[in-house]
Amino acid sequence: MSLALFDFDGTITTHETMPDFVRQSVSRRRLLLGNLVLAPLVLGYKLGLVSGVLIRRVIVRFAYSGVPLATIESAGQAFARNYLPNALRPEAMERIAWHKAQGHKVVVVSGGLDAYLSPWCNEHGLELICSSLQHSQGVLTGRYLGQQCVLAEKARRVREGHDLSAYSTVYAYGDTPEDRDLLGIATKPYYQWQEVGVPVGR
Repeated sequence: MSLALFDFDGTITTHETMPDFVRQSVSRRRLLLGNLVLAPLVLGYKLGLVSGVLIRRVIVRFAYSGVPLATIESAGQAFARNYLPNALRPEAMERIAWHKAQGHKVVVVSGGLDAYLSPWCNEHGLELICSSLQHSQGVLTGRYLGQQCVLAEKARRVREGHDLSAYSTVYAYGDTPEDRDLLGIATKPYYQWQEVGVPVGR
């Protein structure tokens, strides 16, 4: 048995999809206000001065505090059904299909939200490890549930859920330096669809 680990945004898709999900799942009033209030942080992120972890945490707090859980679940279903099919890389879907045909276990490992990734992965028969939003009594708190599934947390969660020594080969696919830890646990790491050097190890 082999294991194939896929980052989602930029690897399976042509671009980062979470910002588009936020725009489609937040009220127009909150979106306009957020564009004004968060503009300096977004600029800092684009300039490399603000980390992706921080900007995502701030956006989630602003966008989803007090929002009914049912609202984001409905938005996630619609996003997975209507938006994501047009954002997929054909080569990624072909590679996923190849792994499944070989009988490999395929897992999407993403910092994106389960609201839209869960229905998409269910449709394609893939396992999922990703970020989730905290809620209380059916209302979002504006916080992540636990840690964002990024950087070293990706590798930690994979190890937590899978005994890597049980697999003859561990493939991993990523497209940015943030995927370094995920690629580091693979025996066959691929960066931007090119197999790269000697893996760091498990």
